[in-house]
Amino acid sequence: MAASSPGLCHRRARQAGWTWAAGFDIIRRAVFTEWINLAQNRRLTSDYTLFRQSLPAIWGGCEGLVQTGRMRTELVTEPGDPDRPNEDFAAIGLPASGQGGALVLLDGVTPPAAGTGCLHSVPWYTARLGGALTELSVSLRDVPLTELLATAISRTAEAHAQTCDLSHPRTPQATVVLARWSPATVEHLVLSDSALLTESPEGTVTAHLDDRLSRVPRAWLTTDAIADATVRNKEGGFFTAAADPSVASRAVTGSLPRDGVRALAALTDGATRWVEKFTEGDWTACFTAVRKEGAGALVHRVRELERADADAGRPRLGRGKTHDDATVAYVEL
Repeated sequence: MAASSPGLCHRRARQAGWTWAAGFDIIRRAVFTEWINLAQNRRLTSDYTLFRQSLPAIWGGCEGLVQTGRMRTELVTEPGDPDRPNEDFAAIGLPASGQGGALVLLDGVTPPAAGTGCLHSVPWYTARLGGALTELSVSLRDVPLTELLATAISRTAEAHAQTCDLSHPRTPQATVVLARWSPATVEHLVLSDSALLTESPEGTVTAHLDDRLSRVPRAWLTTDAIADATVRNKEGGFFTAAADPSVASRAVTGSLPRDGVRALAALTDGATRWVEKFTEGDWTACFTAVRKEGAGALVHRVRELERADADAGRPRLGRGKTHDDATVAYVEL
């Protein structure tokens, strides 16, 4: 029995949702030290009883382990037009330490027909910016989210500054949702009109939004030229991540206690249409649909509503696209 004890401890640890942070030797020492103590005192008469008796001491001696439990994650993205590249980006990163994680979601801004002053596409930009944010958010755990976003924007800008006009108001850009959790906190950052939803252990859903675009007078958004000249990335208007790293300071940010968040979901505005355009339910109903039916089910609901609205003469969508890229990222902590 003694020869197989490390394997038993390994299996018990895995079943309990533990991962190795300090190595197998911690387990080995804890198991055999406690077993020898008990055996020498002749308090137990069978290997099985010995194992059961020593289990609390085994766990107590394993300070180098990190309990991670099980985590449900789900990512769904669907282009608005199958003939056009999807401009959204989403990723979930889990550091090798097993402590915490991060969620990144971007919604690329569809460029006007007149061009952007850039040789690169919006999907190229969101892939670069999203990739940088994913790396930085899991590797620089102590750096504030606004600094991470500023660094990612700078890194992306440097990648095409020599070939493109980054001062153009429609240089490739994107909305941003960034969430990062640790054993103590859940931090968030939202820039422009994508959404982050958090659910408490009691089931209360909170929407973390940057609502500046919704407060801009519709007359200022009549044409791309008017929007670019008056409100896009301008004081009194709204902000997106483009080539200027200082925009990171404009993001909506906050932090919640880790034990106050059971799950979270990030949605691009192609998915938030279910709430904001079609008013099929509030944010709580939206979150519940994702949790119970899955992220793909919410996107499917939106597509059905979009088709019905188009058939009815577009009373809800107005001048907007019939279908927009729709992305949903869901995490149960």
